[in-house]
Amino acid sequence: MKYTLITVVYFLCILHCNAQLNFSKTNKSNISLLNEMDSIVSSGKYERITSILIAKDGNVLFEKYYNENDVNSKHNTRSVTKTMATLLTGIAIDKGYIESENDKIFDYLQHKLPVKNPDKRKEEITIEDLLTMSSVLECNDSNRYSRGNEERMYIIEDWAKFYLDLPIYSYPWGPKPEERPYGRAFSYCSAGAALVAEILQSAIKSNLAEFAKKNLFEPLTIKDYTLHYTPHKILNTAGGSEYKSRDLLKLIQLCLNKGQWNGKQIISSSWIEKASTTKLEAYDAEYGYLFWLKNFGKDKKYNSFFMSGNGGNKVLACPELNVSVVITTTNYGNRNGHNYTDEIVNNFIIPAMLDKNGR
Repeated sequence: MKYTLITVVYFLCILHCNAQLNFSKTNKSNISLLNEMDSIVSSGKYERITSILIAKDGNVLFEKYYNENDVNSKHNTRSVTKTMATLLTGIAIDKGYIESENDKIFDYLQHKLPVKNPDKRKEEITIEDLLTMSSVLECNDSNRYSRGNEERMYIIEDWAKFYLDLPIYSYPWGPKPEERPYGRAFSYCSAGAALVAEILQSAIKSNLAEFAKKNLFEPLTIKDYTLHYTPHKILNTAGGSEYKSRDLLKLIQLCLNKGQWNGKQIISSSWIEKASTTKLEAYDAEYGYLFWLKNFGKDKKYNSFFMSGNGGNKVLACPELNVSVVITTTNYGNRNGHNYTDEIVNNFIIPAMLDKNGR
């Protein structure tokens, strides 16, 4: 009996530590701030919000769908799914297909040589440069005149060659990378994120989508999704694949769990820590490996890391509070989209998750 009790306690502790998602408490807590948030979102103040899910300590406390969406709806969260490149890179490193993020990209892209605008500095570009959006190539989605702007890429069949053929950036505005706090200069570049998939597929020598299915989706019981591909039929890690909100919550909860799920290490904890640690400054935030890092809260701010997509889509983890959040929207191109979801997180979600001691 004694050993039976110890065994039960042990497995309960394991479950608690892994903080798997528990839906038994969903929408049963009468939290006034979340009720207020629900009412405001339902009123249309934040326009086209499609879902909000909130979990604390692995318990899903809030799950609501808006604007004719439901639990079975799949959401195109745009660049949120860039971070899939980070997760799959970590798994590929864990399995020995890639030595580290410091590997040179041409170790895996010899089939793309020669390239236009040849330069010795191109040979030094690493996987980490792509994951941090800080390579020396002239690629900036925020500048419509940039040769690497994503809109120019989408009309080209070979996205990898599009990126690799770009010239070296001259850094005409602001400090050069070596003069910046982390020695890197951020430039938002979808083409670089897309190239990670080409590198991964070359490294594993098999279909990347099948690799993702076997090593990430199946362990998390993610079954119903719509993947998007490049014209060369490689998984599109520039963004756009469609997932249910509950499955997006699983992905960020996995990261909050430091790569563990149901007692199994899906991705090494060291990789999750590395990916969610600041590597450079990015606009009004900081950036890791295709993760944004920012402080959220009203009276007190808490460190968070999150996947972000056009229209304010957010898939967020707040380790200090052990909270994971999914907000999906279709406010694509809406200049207020990110402000809306920032406000939802700052004014409602984070304050609602604080305990009576304000932690």
